[in-house]
Amino acid sequence: MTWAMMLGAVVGLTACGGELPQATMTSYKTVTVKKEDITVPIKFSAKLKGETDVTITPQVSGQLMRICVTEGDQVKKGQVLFVIDQRDAQLELESAQANLQAAIAQENSAKIEYESNKNLYEKKIVSKYTFETAQNSYEQAKASVIQYRAQVNRAKVNLGYCTITAPVTGSIGDITVRTGDQVSPSTYLTTVSGNANMDAEFSLPETILSMMLSEGFSTDPSVLAKLSPEIGFIMKNGTEYEQKGKLTRATGVVNATTGTISLKATFPNPKGQLYSGMQGNIVIPLKEKAVMVIPQEAVVKLQDKQQVYKVQADSTVTSVEVTTQDIYDGEHYIALTGLNEGDKIVTVGANNLHEGQKVLFPAAPEKK
Repeated sequence: MTWAMMLGAVVGLTACGGELPQATMTSYKTVTVKKEDITVPIKFSAKLKGETDVTITPQVSGQLMRICVTEGDQVKKGQVLFVIDQRDAQLELESAQANLQAAIAQENSAKIEYESNKNLYEKKIVSKYTFETAQNSYEQAKASVIQYRAQVNRAKVNLGYCTITAPVTGSIGDITVRTGDQVSPSTYLTTVSGNANMDAEFSLPETILSMMLSEGFSTDPSVLAKLSPEIGFIMKNGTEYEQKGKLTRATGVVNATTGTISLKATFPNPKGQLYSGMQGNIVIPLKEKAVMVIPQEAVVKLQDKQQVYKVQADSTVTSVEVTTQDIYDGEHYIALTGLNEGDKIVTVGANNLHEGQKVLFPAAPEKK
């Protein structure tokens, strides 16, 4: 790149102050366009969600006796969250266990009767009818035991449902109930956000998707994370999250209405700094090869058009319409059309130029 001085008037006085001011024409800053390979940090709005957000609702109805956590608590898988009144469930279990014991006793009696009649039948002492009646009674008794054992197991399950535990390790969301409330399977209690890893959900425009596909990008889950570049996440306050993520999931269909594809990038969250529901920007480093990068200050915007001033051989400028692509660094654009490699364009002061204006001047001779 070659840089020159901006056009201006330099007014000087001699050391003794006796000479008239002299104006020296100085040059505008220019840059020579060249092609280069760059990495463009493309940003997309994203919303965070726990990789395993789980809505907590009761499996049984009853009065809420205890709330063992508070909103925002970090919990481990299996930790007790809520306790529902267990008395009815305990009574059902005890009743089922008593019925099971009675059924077992009945089964034992029926077995003895069956074995006795079987022995007598083989000796032709009792009739076939008597033997088969005893056999049927024994089979019915065994079936009753199976039935009551199932009732005991169901009662144990219902009793277990009275103690609600965390299905995943994570953080507690809003708690919408209070101790003493009547709850049922339709009652929302809270959400446990499994925050060991966080998913950032965002939409990728089809135009960017095409560029990524040319670099080997694939929506195939088996290769997506392997081929994914390191993804950054910038929070709403402008700070960048310290951990890098990977693309982990992508839909295989472009939405015809929005022209986008939905993706998820997964970020490790070992310190619990990311929370479900947070918003920010995903940053994907996209490689661009042999592109012409120009300073943003060289581009003059006129309504819906953009132009730059190209320096001619006689040091005057001519306006050239260009199309550009933002590379989101706040300083440069990629020039897509309108310029060629080797063109010299004006940067600083481009907004003050007009067609045919001279912008480069010989340097003033040094005073001896």
